[in-house]
Amino acid sequence: MPTDSRTRFMSAAIGASAGAGVWGTIKRLRARAENGYNTVEVAVEGPITREGSRLPGNRRRSIPADKIVEQIERADEDPNAEALVVKLNTPGGEVLPSEDIRLAAEKFDGPTIAYATDTCASGGYWIASGCDELWAREASIVGSIGVRGSNVNAKGLADKLGLEYQPLNAGEYKDAGFPLKEPDEDDQEYLQSIVDDYYETFVERVAEGRGLDEETIRETEARIYLGSDAAENGLVDELGTREDVEERIEERLGHDVEVEEFTPKQSLMERLRGQSQGVAYAFGAGMADSLGVSEEFELRL
Repeated sequence: MPTDSRTRFMSAAIGASAGAGVWGTIKRLRARAENGYNTVEVAVEGPITREGSRLPGNRRRSIPADKIVEQIERADEDPNAEALVVKLNTPGGEVLPSEDIRLAAEKFDGPTIAYATDTCASGGYWIASGCDELWAREASIVGSIGVRGSNVNAKGLADKLGLEYQPLNAGEYKDAGFPLKEPDEDDQEYLQSIVDDYYETFVERVAEGRGLDEETIRETEARIYLGSDAAENGLVDELGTREDVEERIEERLGHDVEVEEFTPKQSLMERLRGQSQGVAYAFGAGMADSLGVSEEFELRL
């Protein structure tokens, strides 16, 4: 392409992009002037836990699940909030906190769109099944419809140290999965049955919420997919950017959209607690949490 033609082409492209940006700004300002915000966005970022979890390589913690539920319920009670966007960037986490967030999104009175940014896996997908639609980017990581149960067995280490486990239990399976106990076949079958039950619940939730066949979900075998592949196999409704999601909401509502992000407020004590935990973590107190070591059998989505 000749230099002058290339210059005119680039100028036209830049002008079109600038025009689209100006028009988008005008639309948002108009919506704000007329109605204020009319759509609420709530973010689920990082591991999903009841109390919040430390983000890798960062002193900041993910938002506790109960706080996320509070923000969704606050949006549901807000007369300005006609629609809800649940922004998901999470690898998953604990079962019941994920279910609580899913239920809150499902109960929202209005259109709900889950939007996957980097990752919408496992517990994140569980939450998305409570929304009307799931959008993702082409390179988003989506899926991992499965349940993981785990614990660390330290029986060999205890033997080397000369430590002997002497159980005093009431109930045959009370110490199933206890790290100092030699695992036996009955314990393994018992714990596996719990994981299987949660998996069946996960499959049922996704099948009902996403309108998918249960056998199709099982055939994924907890794989993760790129957003583009997830769209092809029905795990994602649409691919698009954040702006595309807003346009979709405008279609659903029939008018311009102005989005307000709801974030939980932290008390002074919560902020101080977070700072003190960050100091402790820096000195190694968080090592066990980082390695996933626990004295109990744990379930994760």
